[in-house]
Amino acid sequence: MSIGSLRESLKRHNGIYIGTSILMIVVGVLAIALPLAAGIGISVFVSWLIFLMGIAFLAYAYAARGVSGFLWRLFLGLFYVAGGIYLVLHPALGLETLTLVLAIILTVEGVMQIFAYFSLRALPGSGWLIFDGIITLLLGAMIGFSWPSASAWAIGTLVGINFLFSGITRLGYGGAVKKALG
Repeated sequence: MSIGSLRESLKRHNGIYIGTSILMIVVGVLAIALPLAAGIGISVFVSWLIFLMGIAFLAYAYAARGVSGFLWRLFLGLFYVAGGIYLVLHPALGLETLTLVLAIILTVEGVMQIFAYFSLRALPGSGWLIFDGIITLLLGAMIGFSWPSASAWAIGTLVGINFLFSGITRLGYGGAVKKALG
């Protein structure tokens, strides 16, 4: 691909890129403004993914029925399907579970980053590692200690913040590309 064709492609698609960036910003603001609704939506989405994974395991079990491990695959598929259906029917429970898992993951990540800092503290810039570790640990602890009530805001707010900043970043990048292309 030549520079000229790349430039034309970027010019042609830059409007779509900027439009999707603005959409990400709007979705991010909505998720931050309505964190419970966003969290429930995420919970339902994940629940459906679990259900579909169960269907995939059942298809795999059926396809491999003559091979050892058939019962294990069948059981696993049924477990995923049942779990997915249960979580689709009880999205608040799914949201509470996701929030608890998020709190645990953030707490463990924060502790690991702090430990990593102590082994890398001689390197330049290692202070950022302990800074990130402390913030991540505090966020995990804040969510964990206020669980299950944190379920009403944590997932939706964090996803909203991610969408908002990703949209802003992409919008800035799209503007820079447009400026560079003239």
